[in-house]
Amino acid sequence: MTITPAPDTPPSTMMTDEEYGAVRASAALGVGTSVLITDERGRILVQHVDYRTTCLLPGGAVDENEPPAQGAARELHEELGITTSVDRGLAVDWVSADSLNAPASMRFPGEILHVYDGGTWDNEQIASIRLPDREIKSVEFVEPARLPDLMAPGDARRALSALRARINAAGPALLENGLPIAPTVLDRAGALRTARAGHHLPFHAGPAPEKLSVVQVWGWLLAPDGRALVLLEPDTGAALLPGGTPEPPDRGNPLVTLCREVHEEDAAEFGDPLFLGHLCDPDTPYARLRHAAPLTRLGPPPVDPAAGRTHIRLLATPEQALELFDWGLPAADQLAAVHQARARLGIPRAARQPLTELPDATGLTTL
Repeated sequence: MTITPAPDTPPSTMMTDEEYGAVRASAALGVGTSVLITDERGRILVQHVDYRTTCLLPGGAVDENEPPAQGAARELHEELGITTSVDRGLAVDWVSADSLNAPASMRFPGEILHVYDGGTWDNEQIASIRLPDREIKSVEFVEPARLPDLMAPGDARRALSALRARINAAGPALLENGLPIAPTVLDRAGALRTARAGHHLPFHAGPAPEKLSVVQVWGWLLAPDGRALVLLEPDTGAALLPGGTPEPPDRGNPLVTLCREVHEEDAAEFGDPLFLGHLCDPDTPYARLRHAAPLTRLGPPPVDPAAGRTHIRLLATPEQALELFDWGLPAADQLAAVHQARARLGIPRAARQPLTELPDATGLTTL
């Protein structure tokens, strides 16, 4: 009986160097890289290439003896004309041979794909993109929910998993065929698989004019560590802040609306609120109000009487929360107002950290 050493065992007298090398080569995996780049609205850069019908993230195969991060930086230079270092990993994906849909003549055991964080690019960086004469026909920034329509299924799964890992801030995700082996709450809820609400409305720090009808009252409810309560809809993965639509029993009092909605949807209570401001569309007679308040108590997750479903409740930094929305550049003004209110409330600024799913506790819990 011939005993074959483990892959990380050096050759022994039972196997020649050539035999050992042949065994390792027969099981060799391809190694590739891709880079996840977003714009200031959280849209993902994809490339339209001339050699396939589906889009790709920037990246490609790693050259012989080339470190993956170095290969990713090289591909960015070759494909986009951008010179930069790549030093933060988002995901490592083991891609099986069966999932590649390759003809039998070019089958290999599979591949390992490293996904790196290319960061958030502003307009100046985007304008500096220079495409090569061949291979890359064009690039565009797309809503994350569009990836399954534009990319091959495995590529879309990998990109969305990497984006969720970036938002979650728990470190690189380990994937198998694009899916995490240890899903986070964003993965389980399918966050970003549906289009984010695109309200690119200007934020005004003052009160809404009386001529505008209030159609929404939302609150930034801040836990003692500075993170905000965020809700995910269980059927779509869409994110929203606590609050809702005024109803006749509220008698036109926005704080009554906020208290009622927060209690009905989230079983939450909050302390004295601070008014942040309002959003409005110049073409419509409506206003959306924003408040900030300390989150003080939380009960077991209730069934929303209006929607008949139970929201998934998270704690996220305000910055992480905004990555789940598409509020455009005006979101920066709202974020600044949130942090001003947080400081006035004596609540510390939260460091970026993994999202926390609030437990299904029984009875009210004091935060």
